[in-house]
Amino acid sequence: MEVTGRIKVIGETQTFGANGFRKRELVVETFDQYPQSIMIEFVQDNVNVLDQYQVGTEVRVFINLRGREWVNPEGVTKYFNSIQGWRMEQYQQAAAQGQPQGGGYAQPAAPQSPPAPTVGGESKEDDLPF
Repeated sequence: MEVTGRIKVIGETQTFGANGFRKRELVVETFDQYPQSIMIEFVQDNVNVLDQYQVGTEVRVFINLRGREWVNPEGVTKYFNSIQGWRMEQYQQAAAQGQPQGGGYAQPAAPQSPPAPTVGGESKEDDLPF
């Protein structure tokens, strides 16, 4: 999956726990009609992906959706989702490579209209009933 948009925020690298888990957050504002601010986290070695980018850069971010279940001390089950980035490139570069342009998310292809009916090898589209 992917998200395209303009970088709004690049967070600092955060380190957690004794094993040194690293996380860095990125906020991308999509190009949609109603732009969305999407927070994407990069973890472990992927935090370095963000080093070469600046706020305002138009990017294409490759993501994975993650979900997990957690049972709190009272025994109530809660569910959490996260969006994890693993690769990023400048958006102009992606467009120059022939990638489709569109909103902030991958869009389905537009429906194609069927060809005009023919009679005797000629298109009926030009035949006027009057």
